[in-house]
Amino acid sequence: MLTAHHRDLAAALERHVKALAGDIGERNVFRPPALHAAADYIVQEWARRGSAVRRQDYQARGVPCANIEVTLAGCVQPDEIIVIGAHYDTVRNSPGADDNASGVAAVLEIAGLLQSLSPQYTVRCVAFVNEEAPFFARGDMGSLRYARAARQHGDCIRVMLSLEMLGYYRDEPGTQRYPPLLRYFYPERGNFIAFISNLRSLRHLRWIVDAFRTSSGFPVEAAALPWWVPGVSLSDHFSFWRQGYPAVMVTDTAYLRNPHYHTAHDVPATLDYHRMAAVTSGLAASIASLGPLGTSRGKARATGKGLSARRSALR
Repeated sequence: MLTAHHRDLAAALERHVKALAGDIGERNVFRPPALHAAADYIVQEWARRGSAVRRQDYQARGVPCANIEVTLAGCVQPDEIIVIGAHYDTVRNSPGADDNASGVAAVLEIAGLLQSLSPQYTVRCVAFVNEEAPFFARGDMGSLRYARAARQHGDCIRVMLSLEMLGYYRDEPGTQRYPPLLRYFYPERGNFIAFISNLRSLRHLRWIVDAFRTSSGFPVEAAALPWWVPGVSLSDHFSFWRQGYPAVMVTDTAYLRNPHYHTAHDVPATLDYHRMAAVTSGLAASIASLGPLGTSRGKARATGKGLSARRSALR
């Protein structure tokens, strides 16, 4: 039976997605009023909860753009930082419900959930601008601007979590696809959340996934893979890898599952908000539970398993 908290969280996530992908719709530098409306929505949502909002403003193609951030101070290691972020822009001609209003909705709610969970590390929740083409991996990509500034400031970022499409799930056989060869090792049903890192972030991937499995019963799969494997680097975590920070993507696997990816059909009605709520609450709890690298403060569930031994990249 769903708890009242779960129902309320699912309703809040749906409200955010409908505001961003329904009321505002396509949002990018080619539609500046919509891009700015999305930024204003994010600022207002955090501000109404009493959070101090910081903007990193800059111009891209002559359009004012901003990364938007709130910070929750750590109760034990305040100088060490976990960044959790999602991009709020979309590709052209798509309202971007899953890509990536779903990630932004989760970041908005995680910031609120963490206020009562007292994380050990300082947590920065960030809504990034300009992840999509033509900015991906280029100088005006919002997360690259952010990661470069963090490196210049000497910020001690323990890990960055990129929330990239969290809302699409299917239980039918054959609804999950993979890059070459991986299909032999992972499920054929698209009903799990995936945690993906590069090889250098393997220890941090294990740290995060162990905490998530301790905090949540939601199905999870994980892999540390070379950055050049198709799909592995396609989000804001790539910007942090480029600056030498460990980073992990949390995703429903995008085009490997969701047939509406980057189309006009990526609309709010296609998402599963109850499963989104389970992922969101699990992420908040897992971030709050993180102790020193390789441990969590929560009591592990007695599963006898860490990351599955059949995942060769994670052995």
